[in-house]
Amino acid sequence: MAEVLVYVDHVDGAVRKPTLELLTLARRIGEPVAVHLGPGADTAAAVLAEHGAVKMLAADAPEFADYLVAPKVDALQAAYEAVTPAAVLVPSSAEGKEIAARLAVRVGSGIITDAVDVEAGDEGPVATQSVFAAAFTTKSRVTKGTPIITVKPNSAPVEAAPAAGTVEQLAVTVADSSKGTKVVSRTPRESSGRPELTEAAIVVSGGRGVGGAENFPIVEGLADSLGAAVGASRAAVDAGWYPHTNQVGQTGKSVSPQLYIAAGISGAIQHRAGMQTSKTIVAINKDAEAPIFELVDYGVVGDLFEVVPQLTEEVKSRKG
Repeated sequence: MAEVLVYVDHVDGAVRKPTLELLTLARRIGEPVAVHLGPGADTAAAVLAEHGAVKMLAADAPEFADYLVAPKVDALQAAYEAVTPAAVLVPSSAEGKEIAARLAVRVGSGIITDAVDVEAGDEGPVATQSVFAAAFTTKSRVTKGTPIITVKPNSAPVEAAPAAGTVEQLAVTVADSSKGTKVVSRTPRESSGRPELTEAAIVVSGGRGVGGAENFPIVEGLADSLGAAVGASRAAVDAGWYPHTNQVGQTGKSVSPQLYIAAGISGAIQHRAGMQTSKTIVAINKDAEAPIFELVDYGVVGDLFEVVPQLTEEVKSRKG
């Protein structure tokens, strides 16, 4: 069976959930070969093997941290040349999409970004995308070179499928041309204790109906009771009620959780583009004519200041 490269997204060897989802998808089209760059390979190896990686190619070099993405592209290209894969799967993060795009240019292959599903096809892997502000679903395949596909988080289940997980060291030569942009400082992001927005299984978002920054704790309270991430509409972010890093929408972040709860969000197309692929959508809005109700699975017509606290208490009571 053909091998499929899976780029590993991790923090010092702690493998992030989107990579485990990629391994599930990779098994549909071949044998997953994980590419781990940076420290923590020994920690990651067991997890990757448990989820289906038949092999792990590992490399660590100071250039991966000292410079922007180009040295990692050098390494992924080295893995590509060593394996000659049937496809390359990469998480659809900002960095992942840049790495995938640069690799596609280097090896002369087509690329598909922000896929929400990948399956085997008669002429190569077929990727499903949600396009034009989620108004259409398309199925596409690469017609030139090796398919390079970036996949959005929460697009596939995480499934245990124990495999050999043999660890091999990958020889990487970082080109001088890859050292054009040096990282001169880093500032750790303050942790909210909540899941990463784009990776969260549950997202609770607040919009214009929240009324102000002082009222967002109501949204946060529901999110915390569910173990969810907190999002915000563009209107709420532009008003300064919540950080831009939490914006969900066409000009913000695109999310695809198992459950999306929209509180006080009208559902303009800009917002819908960033959350319409969510598996289950719940809206709370006092305007029964709000566009958001056109795409929800469950809708509550009511004042969020009454509904959300009651929902929060109900969730807490059921959790005991």
